[in-house]
Amino acid sequence: MEPTARAATTAPCPPLSEDGPPSAELAELLDGVPRQRGPATASDPATVAVARPLPTPVPFRPWRLLPTPTGTPFTVGYAAVLALTSLFTEYADPSLVHALHQASSTDVAHLLRSPVLVLLASALWIAGGLLSPYALAFVLVLTALERRMGGPRAAGIFLLGHVLATLATEVPVGIAVLAGHLPHSSLHRLDYGISFGVAAGVGSLAGLLTPWLRWPLLALAAEIVVQDLIAFTDPMTNWGHLIALAIGVTTWPLVRHWQRARTA
Repeated sequence: MEPTARAATTAPCPPLSEDGPPSAELAELLDGVPRQRGPATASDPATVAVARPLPTPVPFRPWRLLPTPTGTPFTVGYAAVLALTSLFTEYADPSLVHALHQASSTDVAHLLRSPVLVLLASALWIAGGLLSPYALAFVLVLTALERRMGGPRAAGIFLLGHVLATLATEVPVGIAVLAGHLPHSSLHRLDYGISFGVAAGVGSLAGLLTPWLRWPLLALAAEIVVQDLIAFTDPMTNWGHLIALAIGVTTWPLVRHWQRARTA
């Protein structure tokens, strides 16, 4: 008797369909076949990543250094107020101007009576008028901060330096008067202007710039402040400038977060 043939251990390959996609059995077999290397297609993730265009560098636009009503409304509005008060200081009666400056002074006596009012009023004047270096610094620094963070946050940085540096210089004066180390007239020291807010703005802005701009700006600002301290013409105000600059530097993590949130 002839021995019977053994049945095949593998099933025959199903035929390819000419009119449609391969059957389920054929698809399972094809999944196990190694694929041949070939040219990458547009659907490959690696190809998509390589084909992604590189970011275009932002060109330098000098006109963006100056404020505009639509781009920097806070800086434009504040600068207009400062221009009006500076013109008033230039052409009004000197005795009236002195009386307004004295009423706006952030000395110890005024800070004890009406701190909020006097802190706001003192920031409406520019010591030295429109020709003061702080006037130009105000326009450039506040414009740069507002374009990077927005008007309310730029105003917050300015106000933070103005208030904290004022308190840091006037509170020791009050303590010294109470201790008998300074005369009682020191409680009425004339102190007004925007210089503390501008110094804090310079310190904050440095943290948003590239290193080749950041460190020269800080070095220039520190040199000016130290020279004023060495001259010893107005020690309390000069110390206030240094304190305000340091306050601005401490805000670097915050202002960088605000800039990322604005440009996201």
